[in-house]
Amino acid sequence: MAPFSLVTASVSWLAKSFSVLSSTNTLARCASVLPSAYVNPVRCLTSQASGPPKRPLNGYLRYVLQQQPVITRHNPEIKSVDIIRKIAQQWRTMSPEQKRPFEEASVLAREQFKVDLQHYQAQLTPAQVQQQAQEKRQRMAKRKAIRKKRELNNLGKPKRPRSPFNIFMSEHFEEARGTTTQAKMKSLLEDWRNLFSHQKQVYMQLAEDDKIRYKNEMKSWEDHMMEIGREGLIREQTLSTKKKPATKTSAAKTGTNAKAKAVKKATATGKSKPTRKTAKSSSVKTVRTTKKT
Repeated sequence: MAPFSLVTASVSWLAKSFSVLSSTNTLARCASVLPSAYVNPVRCLTSQASGPPKRPLNGYLRYVLQQQPVITRHNPEIKSVDIIRKIAQQWRTMSPEQKRPFEEASVLAREQFKVDLQHYQAQLTPAQVQQQAQEKRQRMAKRKAIRKKRELNNLGKPKRPRSPFNIFMSEHFEEARGTTTQAKMKSLLEDWRNLFSHQKQVYMQLAEDDKIRYKNEMKSWEDHMMEIGREGLIREQTLSTKKKPATKTSAAKTGTNAKAKAVKKATATGKSKPTRKTAKSSSVKTVRTTKKT
């Protein structure tokens, strides 16, 4: 009779073999039911939805991926920027017949992407759809903020004033302790906390001077934005201060106009009343004279 350990080992081996056979059968069934584009062992064996399909490349980027290793192999000393520039020059000089294979491959990949995207979206739950929509809004807001910041830099918006610690860090960053940027900043923060008050006063005065610089530069920049019609880029507090004098002058004008109208009305009524009194007095005099007679 075989030992008990040998029996258990044979039983475990049989169980593993049956599990392998069952997994291969399930893969075969998945391959027979789904098209070849959807066959993926992870997707078939698990019910969790994987990441969304990647967008296909256009014809030019396909040409770049094909030519980049070739040019790098023949010219190893050229920089990557120069390689891309050279490939772009080649693409511009190519004929439509030479570009057609790359563009046709891009069209086919785009059609396959649409099918894959529909299949992926059909697997999502309502909670996952809501989460993806929220992530998309966040990405759009981030891109909008980046575009706005780039536009402000192009328009020459002044840089914000630096704090005393930032000035101290910029002056002593090179000789700071540590090999990484994070380690250097940590050591500089410790040095800043260990400084005496009279030592920090120097950097505090520099920060105050930088605030004055920022205030003057922002005033001239916002005046220039007003001149070119970009009021939307100006701070709200600046717009409120610029609008207040105009409202005061308009209120003063309306007040003076109201006063002038009131004076005119008073003079008009004052002139008309005496005429009525004189008419009354003349009528009374005539009545008295008639009585005497």
